[in-house]
Amino acid sequence: MERWNFKGKEEAKKASACTIRSYLNNLNENMNKNDTRNVIPLSHGDPSGFPNFRTSKLSEDALVHALQSGKYNGYPQKSTLLQATRSIAEYLSRDYPYELSPNDVHITAGAKQAIDVLITALAVPGANILLPRPGYPAYEALATFSRLEMRHYDLLPEQDWEVDIDGIEALADDKTVAMVVINPGNPCGNVYKREHLKKIAEAARKLGMLVISDEAYGHLVFGSNPFVPMGVFGEIAPILTIGSISKRWMVPGWRFGWIVICDPNGILQKHGVVESIKNYLNISVVPPMLTLGAITRILVETPEEFYSNTINLLRKAADICYAGLREIPCFTPYKPQGSMFLMAKLNMSPLEGINNDLEFCTRLAREESVVVLPGEALGLKNWVRVTFAVEISTLEDGLCRIKAFCFRNVKQQ
Repeated sequence: MERWNFKGKEEAKKASACTIRSYLNNLNENMNKNDTRNVIPLSHGDPSGFPNFRTSKLSEDALVHALQSGKYNGYPQKSTLLQATRSIAEYLSRDYPYELSPNDVHITAGAKQAIDVLITALAVPGANILLPRPGYPAYEALATFSRLEMRHYDLLPEQDWEVDIDGIEALADDKTVAMVVINPGNPCGNVYKREHLKKIAEAARKLGMLVISDEAYGHLVFGSNPFVPMGVFGEIAPILTIGSISKRWMVPGWRFGWIVICDPNGILQKHGVVESIKNYLNISVVPPMLTLGAITRILVETPEEFYSNTINLLRKAADICYAGLREIPCFTPYKPQGSMFLMAKLNMSPLEGINNDLEFCTRLAREESVVVLPGEALGLKNWVRVTFAVEISTLEDGLCRIKAFCFRNVKQQ
């Protein structure tokens, strides 16, 4: 009998099972192939395929110019990286009370790689990390793969999805290395007030941990709360900020992001975290050179009109989505203030033969070709996440189909 000494890593199987992609693949497999209508994708945050959310002409021109210059077909040169990190530092420093330097910026191939880098760098034996519930499941998947213990704290829906500070203090111990804060919120569409962010930083200092501030949706706000970067409070506790051009510029396929060290007191440097980040990036992939060649123009020259048009589109779509779901008895939506999502609580009691959010989303996909993300994927059962960053006509069609689905499946008296 032959004997082989290898086998697949069990953590890889577990990590794959909890991704958004795995849930969406399962929903797509349950589609009715005989339905001739277009599929309505209200499930993930990629509006780039819709003409109303196309990136700016300036960004396209910058990328074309980088291609035609012939300078960005090889591996990145030190001067190219320095120019990019300097541009990012200057761009972000507009919102900070102190100046970031190019040395504070580390470039990644999108925000997802930034998450991977930070989880890997912090996954020392015995450590644990605090993750929001509901949250973005990439953190769970990567922490599972890296064998970093996860502890989940609650976001409070009746308080605009604020962090349960008392819950954090109850969860943390002397092995808690970090907590993750997502602002503007994915999946909740919340935007935290300055006072709340300060309380989070103070709690982190008290507990001896750093804060990973996921700001992939930075500046995409349309409610009463302005966007405040967590790094503003870097003097209180060390902050590692994640950002990218994917969402604000509608180009997730360009794969360009960053990690920023917001730590004027040098605590992360002293404890070897910065070195761990640098070392992992040295053995990892780099962003596409063409995007590197275009990034300075994208950050510096994008017209304000592009940003304001995007915000107006998102505000209009969010209002339509929230109002449409409120008209359906089995939904209790929570009004978003930013990002591209809202969370809605499901009431299954009026529905026949539908017992949970996964069954709801599966049957909705099969019967109406509308895809929304079950809350189970985000750590909050019997909720759904709905994306509104689509064409208005597509959104309205999707809401009509959801309404028809719910009324068709209501229990008969």
